[in-house]
Amino acid sequence: MRLGYGLSLEQTQKLIMTPELRQAITILQLSALELSTYVEEQLLENPLLETQEESLDVKEETEPNSAEESPTEDKWEVDWQDYFHDQEENRLRQERVVTEEKQRFDPFIAAAPTLQEHLLEQLHVQKISASLPVAEYIVGNLDDNGGLTLTLEDIAREKHVTLEIAEEALAAVQALDPLGVGARSLEECLSLQLPLLPDCPPELPELLKYLEDLAAGRLQKIAHAMKLSINRVQELADLIRKLNPKPGLRFSGPGDVRYVVPDVVIEEIGGEFIILVNDITVPRLGINKAYREALSNEGETDIRKFVEQKLNAAAWLIRSIEQRRLTLYKVANAIVKWQTDFLHYGIRHLKPLTLRDIAEEIGVHESTVSRATSHKYVQTPRGIFEFKFFFANSMGRGHNSDSSITTEEIKVALRETISAENPKSPYSDQKLADLLKTKNMVISRRTVAKYRDELGIPAATVRKRY
Repeated sequence: MRLGYGLSLEQTQKLIMTPELRQAITILQLSALELSTYVEEQLLENPLLETQEESLDVKEETEPNSAEESPTEDKWEVDWQDYFHDQEENRLRQERVVTEEKQRFDPFIAAAPTLQEHLLEQLHVQKISASLPVAEYIVGNLDDNGGLTLTLEDIAREKHVTLEIAEEALAAVQALDPLGVGARSLEECLSLQLPLLPDCPPELPELLKYLEDLAAGRLQKIAHAMKLSINRVQELADLIRKLNPKPGLRFSGPGDVRYVVPDVVIEEIGGEFIILVNDITVPRLGINKAYREALSNEGETDIRKFVEQKLNAAAWLIRSIEQRRLTLYKVANAIVKWQTDFLHYGIRHLKPLTLRDIAEEIGVHESTVSRATSHKYVQTPRGIFEFKFFFANSMGRGHNSDSSITTEEIKVALRETISAENPKSPYSDQKLADLLKTKNMVISRRTVAKYRDELGIPAATVRKRY
């Protein structure tokens, strides 16, 4: 075989993703809150971008010469001189509106305190000066559930104190609200909360030693060990279930977002569903008029080139945001057409739906629909749901039917069947599968167990009442 060098020409086709296209895809995937943060970052990077706080009245007065409607062809042939002139007139009108708005009180919400903030506030009003630094150290090492993973020896060694002072500090933390924080085990956590129970039975502290058996439903074993009737053990177990094994979870963590902002709102008005894309948190973008002189300066080619580059980037960003809004609307509108019965009548009327169905409906690729609906929420007359909720999986109803049902419909039927069972003789997973089969819902025992776990329903041995 001879080896050598040579020159040859070859023509190939490649799909190249430009920075602009990459940015458009990124914007499409962002939720309303994420898009707001992204726009704020772009405002810092691009000096030509600025926000335009427009009210509804201003929008009605404004002529269709805003940046969102400016032509954005491949060469970005934009008459920026006219744009700046129109923007100056809009700004004067906006300033009058802003002046009127400032006369009102702006609504605000206070951030929810974290568990650490809540505990430290209580510590600082107590007289435990000797062990206060140690108690603060303990609070700082609690996990999200309110539990303590350190031992007393670890605490004493890290803070250079005796075990007695560490014990005193831990006792001070465990006495704070909510009761149960600072516990080193589940048993200790529940034990600290026993004072919350009115007329706490004397057998409860001993029952806490059998938490594993209690979780597994081995009530007869517990009754035999404690020399109690099984009915009495059942009563005590019901009391324990009123306690909170994770008392710290009801507090926020640093930077936690404890609410959902829907990206799309669907309202029923006069029997017709109206779709609104919720982008109120996203600043309205415009072009800074201060760069007008740079565009008209023919001599400074470098400055003009820089300004034009930033203008093109700003125009593409505004176009991408508008394209995101339009895509979200189209997807939501197609979903409304498919799931109208669900919006009218509820979960039992949710139809099987795939990304391909919506993609074919609006004439885009499946990946576009996937990006447009990823991690986004929609507010409907039936509640707030993730977009993926509407893409319900389907399965056949049986050999004698060509229709299909969604997994959500099966879960509803499963929950209703369990709620109607005799608590003294609960249905096994196989029995539940047989009962669902009579309703033309053919699923296996393992699938029943999977759906039951997803619904948070325990097994039959745990559900059994005596």
